[in-house]
Amino acid sequence: MKLDILAFGAHPDDVELSCAGTLSLEIKNGKRVGIIDLTQGEMGTRGSKKIRAKEAQNAAEILGVEVRKNLKFKDALFVNDEAHKQEVVRALRQYQPEVVFCNAIRDRHIDHGRASQLVSEACFLSGLKKYETKHRGESQDPWRPSKVYHYIQWHDIEPDFVVDISETIQDKIESVKAYQSQFYNPDSKEPETPISSSNFMESISYRAKNFGRIINVDYAEGFTVERYIGVKSVFDLI
Repeated sequence: MKLDILAFGAHPDDVELSCAGTLSLEIKNGKRVGIIDLTQGEMGTRGSKKIRAKEAQNAAEILGVEVRKNLKFKDALFVNDEAHKQEVVRALRQYQPEVVFCNAIRDRHIDHGRASQLVSEACFLSGLKKYETKHRGESQDPWRPSKVYHYIQWHDIEPDFVVDISETIQDKIESVKAYQSQFYNPDSKEPETPISSSNFMESISYRAKNFGRIINVDYAEGFTVERYIGVKSVFDLI
């Protein structure tokens, strides 16, 4: 199955919190989109990996993605080595995305920056003809995405570009709310965490509003790039 966009997240909910509005927008524009979670989020304070798996599937259905897969790396303990990169390469070659979204280049959670570098390096490795991988016993052809963008998470990183998600902000919020075990719930008996407060849930909207303010729209999501962005005309810019 060939996808237009493949979004990677270190944990189930990373993608929803950071770029779900953009994914939903592109799906509405007819693009084929997939999500790959690197870990099951099993080290999270609240919930369990079984609960997170169900929540991730619910979120995927809300957004309408074509495929969602979990590579089951060790939460908080995976490393950026060849074995882990090889698993990402297999996924890249299987789905052949033109665009890859991945974690923030640096962040509060130790997995985020590591996942960012791992996926970025795998995107390069995936394009090497002499780097061999197999899927279901069949040799895979090399494939390198034409664009790799890093979404923004906890830290306030200055974006290189922002995407107008005014028409899909509710899709984003609903996909986040699918993770009932993780976010604000006044009836929950689980321990409080930095992301379980009402303030954090509200921050999803007001951060999107702030990015939107930059380009004079209601809501937006921000990304950083690995190389210059080119346009054919200055009129392509908002």
